[in-house]
Amino acid sequence: MRRVTAALLVLASAGIIVRATPGAALQDRAQTEAQARRATDRLQALQREAEALAAQETTLLSELRQLDVERDIQNEKLKQIGADLDAVMRQVTATSPRIDALERERTSHQPELASRLVELYKLGNGGYLRMLLGVNDLRQIGRAYRTVAAMAELDRQLIEEHRRTVEALKAERARLEQRRSVMVKLQQQARAARTALDHARESRAALVAQIDARRDLNARLAGELQAAQQKLQQALAAFASGSATEPVVLPLRAFQHDLEWPTPGRMTGRFGRRLGASGGSSSNGVEIAAPEGGPVRAVHEGTVAYAEPFTGYGNLVIVDHGGQSYSLYGYLASLDVTRGARVERAESVGTVGQPPTGGPALYFELRIDGKPVDPLEWLRRR
Repeated sequence: MRRVTAALLVLASAGIIVRATPGAALQDRAQTEAQARRATDRLQALQREAEALAAQETTLLSELRQLDVERDIQNEKLKQIGADLDAVMRQVTATSPRIDALERERTSHQPELASRLVELYKLGNGGYLRMLLGVNDLRQIGRAYRTVAAMAELDRQLIEEHRRTVEALKAERARLEQRRSVMVKLQQQARAARTALDHARESRAALVAQIDARRDLNARLAGELQAAQQKLQQALAAFASGSATEPVVLPLRAFQHDLEWPTPGRMTGRFGRRLGASGGSSSNGVEIAAPEGGPVRAVHEGTVAYAEPFTGYGNLVIVDHGGQSYSLYGYLASLDVTRGARVERAESVGTVGQPPTGGPALYFELRIDGKPVDPLEWLRRR
């Protein structure tokens, strides 16, 4: 394929120009009129594409604004959840020392309470009776009785109060822990939602950038087509006045995704596939399996820059479409054009032949700005 590239450079530098002969004036005029119609049709298609792109971009920009609003809402929600979570954590932190302090207090009082309860237990009913009998008068008896009862009640209340306080604090801490757990989950969900919104926004922003690039390309292609259309109109005016005119070639770039396939068939070799057993080089074109002897047609008008056998590609036709754009047709069984001839879109350049290996097929390559491109990005989808 390097030899093909060298051949293209030589042919491009040769600057082959084909001028219409007087005898072909009527045919040239018909071809020019057909080109003008094709240019008009393509301009209308580009205009429809531009309108569709503008509408799509408007929708995406509206979605971006909505996503920004939703992201701001999620950010505020995250701030509120974070503040609430901090408050809960402070409460949890404050509750734990109180529980620990009460537990230490209860633990420190436990030996004294236990000792007193043991002594009261030892006294029993008989002990109380002996305590009361050891008193001299009734007033002291009542006082002693009340003292013993009060001591027992105070001990019971103290124990009960500690128990209730500790249990209440433990319940409060459990409630706070549960609330903290819920808020942590809410925080995780809010962060996940914000991340999803960020990804959605990035995706739409990337689409907007792609649409902007496509709109710029669309405008540039439309400008090139309009310039070519003006030349076609000038050529038609020259035909009407009987003046000589140069052939006009429509810019190939303006017909991306609109080129007809060079031959009907199934693609069996993709662009960029590795060639040979070592896989050291890659293919600059595609292979299309088709019936042997079937017609191979030019995908775009231009000038035949090469129409001869070429090692590894059988009979090879190279059509120069102007602006460093070329289409290559290899493995041809026969040639229907000669070097220097002008070909129109869909005109036959040869017939399907046999590649070095495999069944009958066409090798097809496109070069834009002198560089190979994937033909699937230029041919009509089917």
